[in-house]
Amino acid sequence: MNVKDILLSIEDLKVYFRSDDELARAVDGVTFEVRREETVCLVGESGCGKTVSALSVLGLIPKPPGEIAGGRIIFNSQNLLELNEAQLQRIRGNQISMVFQEPLSSLNPVFTVGAQIEEAIRTHENTASDESQERCVELLRKVGIPAPEDRIRDYPHQLSGGQRQRVMIAMALACSPALVIADEPTTALDVTVQSQILNLFAALQKTLSMSVLYITHDLGVVTKVADRVYVMYAGTIVEQGVKADIFDFPRHPYTQALLASIPHRSKRGKRLHSIAGSVPNPAYKPAGCPFHPRCPQAVAQCRGQFPQMCDYGQEHLARCPVVYGKEKGY
Repeated sequence: MNVKDILLSIEDLKVYFRSDDELARAVDGVTFEVRREETVCLVGESGCGKTVSALSVLGLIPKPPGEIAGGRIIFNSQNLLELNEAQLQRIRGNQISMVFQEPLSSLNPVFTVGAQIEEAIRTHENTASDESQERCVELLRKVGIPAPEDRIRDYPHQLSGGQRQRVMIAMALACSPALVIADEPTTALDVTVQSQILNLFAALQKTLSMSVLYITHDLGVVTKVADRVYVMYAGTIVEQGVKADIFDFPRHPYTQALLASIPHRSKRGKRLHSIAGSVPNPAYKPAGCPFHPRCPQAVAQCRGQFPQMCDYGQEHLARCPVVYGKEKGY
């Protein structure tokens, strides 16, 4: 892999949250990369550290109580953690943008959607008002909102959930970023609208040659959009690889359990698989492999030693050497 093909590289990232008597290790040594013009999915249960990882890229971790305790975030060969707030502001919304989960809470209710998209443009570009308004109309047209000349005068509450999410996508694309981070952008939408938004992302990525970091807990979404997948658990990456390897040859018991939990018509009338227990509190993680309290295949070794990544070939890595006889992993 040529280093020039890597747009974003997160290396051993640690993000902790402190209170009076606790240290919550929300992200605990995460490493992954996003290449140019590809879609990477970061997948895992709620509370595993996916969104915190994404917010770290944009410098949006609240300090205090949060702190980036270690690691590097390299974007276009520049370490974002070394930049000051003014420098980060020039990157946010310009070179890297983000689409959040709930647009109604992300859009300002007292401004029209046109005014909010126009602000995203004029924050980073010196454009005349009529020019930026024309671009707002074109952006709304690009994301599939009908009669965009009229919709720019609407307020967020006048739009449907799907339309509001399309507005958020239009804002994210306003300055033609190289990377869009999409944090559960379809969770609050019904299935039909969800499919439309996913298709829209795919079409826009192809047209605009951008990269997408897609954060989700829904493996059904991953099957539709991903090129490569990182499976995250308790603040760490437990498995990574191209989509076909993750779905066809899962190596980590957590990945296997997630896949077994996917509803399918072949399982009609049967009890769906569920993973016993819950993601551990980041302030009180178990020793050894963090998944071992919930893992039916755990052995004594899993309880005492944190597993390193094992290489299963073709960029397929997983933190489970015991089950597959790869003793080198500990």
